[in-house]
Amino acid sequence: MISVLILTKNEEQDLPACLQSVAWSDDVHVCDSFSTDRTVEIAEKSHAHVSQRVFDNWASHQNWSIRNIRFRHEWVFYLDADERATPELAANLEQAAQCPGGNVAFRVRRRDYFRGTWLKHVQTSPFYLRLFRPEKMRYERLVNPISIPDGPVGELNGYLDHFPFSKGVGHWLERHNSYSTLEAEQIMRNRAANVPFSFKQALLAKDFNVRRFHQKELFCRMPLRPFIKFLLLYVGKRGFLDGAAGMRYAMLQSFYEYMIVLKTRELESAARTHVDQGQSA
Repeated sequence: MISVLILTKNEEQDLPACLQSVAWSDDVHVCDSFSTDRTVEIAEKSHAHVSQRVFDNWASHQNWSIRNIRFRHEWVFYLDADERATPELAANLEQAAQCPGGNVAFRVRRRDYFRGTWLKHVQTSPFYLRLFRPEKMRYERLVNPISIPDGPVGELNGYLDHFPFSKGVGHWLERHNSYSTLEAEQIMRNRAANVPFSFKQALLAKDFNVRRFHQKELFCRMPLRPFIKFLLLYVGKRGFLDGAAGMRYAMLQSFYEYMIVLKTRELESAARTHVDQGQSA
């Protein structure tokens, strides 16, 4: 069998369907960031194990969860409250856990939806490491964390369905406003630490997570990033094939990138002011 991990914060709307999609597991854990709605009540009524921790950043929260929660089984399947495991995926998860073939983690394909339309083309990437042995996994970055497995990785058939707009566009914007703050802070941290990146690795690395790390570092150094992101999603990844939903999603992602640019500039300005004040003191 497989243990399940769900991270929550005020997810009373989406959590019931999420829990139903993983009802096949006898060991479901909800790590909650002190929700003020009925999230904990819903989780407990479904017989999920509930733990609570104050959210600080994504990597720290995820690392704490997989290190401190007592999972019953060797393998953990992680998903968010606005995601659903399809029956085909559930069957393949079970098969992979029984016969991993030396792999310590498995990548699954996610389908993102915009108001009922599958964003088949415009997604940045549809593949995510979600089934893993917790002692072999760690996360890095404050937001949109990189999954770093300690060992070989496999890939499973079946879909993990994702509904990021289930609470409306306003909620998506509110959430990505906070994400953009963490992204700007991450950029400043990387610059302060002189984090290296490789153009070759960004394009040619066989491991998706290595490639994604270097792509992010490369992308953060590009001018006109919001416009470039729109072109990448809508033209490069053929988001136009997703119709109006593809256009709207590409525009929202471009705006999200612009928020990151503006907040990074604010942090840079604040850092320069701090240095100037220190020199004049």
